Amino acid sequence: MNLFNKLKESLIKTKENLSNKFRSIFAFFTKVDEDFLDNLEEILISSDVSVSASNKIKDKLREKCKFDNIQSPEKIVQVLKDIIKEILEFDQKFEYDEKNIILIAGVNGVGKTTTIGKLSNYFKSEGKKVLISAADTFRAAAAEQLEIWAQRANCNIVKKSEGSDPGAVVYESIKKFNSENFDILICDTAGRLHNKSNLMDELQKINRVVDKNIDSSCQKNVFLVLDASTGQNMVNQVEEFSKILNITGLILTKLDGTAKGGAIISIREKFKEIPIRYIGLGEQIEDIYEFDCEHFADIILENVGKSSDE
Repeated sequence: MNLFNKLKESLIKTKENLSNKFRSIFAFFTKVDEDFLDNLEEILISSDVSVSASNKIKDKLREKCKFDNIQSPEKIVQVLKDIIKEILEFDQKFEYDEKNIILIAGVNGVGKTTTIGKLSNYFKSEGKKVLISAADTFRAAAAEQLEIWAQRANCNIVKKSEGSDPGAVVYESIKKFNSENFDILICDTAGRLHNKSNLMDELQKINRVVDKNIDSSCQKNVFLVLDASTGQNMVNQVEEFSKILNITGLILTKLDGTAKGGAIISIREKFKEIPIRYIGLGEQIEDIYEFDCEHFADIILENVGKSSDE
């Protein structure tokens, strides 16, 4: 199954949530006017697209329709797709041809451990020498679970006993990374929410350890893992983690089976400098893919504006 079909299968609930509502107003309205645009905005908001993003889409649609003299609702579907793609796209690709240290952040339960395993396998399949740092030393059995994924991906791992200093784990990992000429170091971090100040302190400490010991020829990236099924709550998490870390990319998990994929648009509209890098679309180690904004927009609006007999 190719990526487009895999994404299409995974986005089925989000697609149905949006396209079914869209089809209802396309059937009701015969021209593009303020009532049509207001209804379209309400549909976006009810589909986990933020008020801000929905308003922006409506304004751009109004502007485009006026400029191109578009009056038929059916003719604005491609315009709507283009606007969504414009919000989602990010020109700068992630360059993993260089040496990289990647911090993986995110709250407990979003799928960080699984994502690290998938990412490690992904980079390994690209011919990279990958090292994993098990720096979430607070969650019971976190290092052991990560070690299982490291074995599946056939990657090295640095780990210590539960309760060890996370900064020390990262420090030792960087030493091994440099001395044994690894290409990519992926560092797990704690994701506790019950004591937010301590969590943030630990993340800042790990970040300082990396900054102090990273080689000048090496890139540092911070990827935040988000559970797509939590909808608008993803926006809050990006906001919180961005206060202490320079988030350089997002990884979305559990897109398959959720109807809340519209929140992806909200994230990109609000955090324009933080791209969606990867998406997880299954449980297997190979089930991680680079995010494609064109595929996403095409799928969620597929068949919108078409009559039922087309």
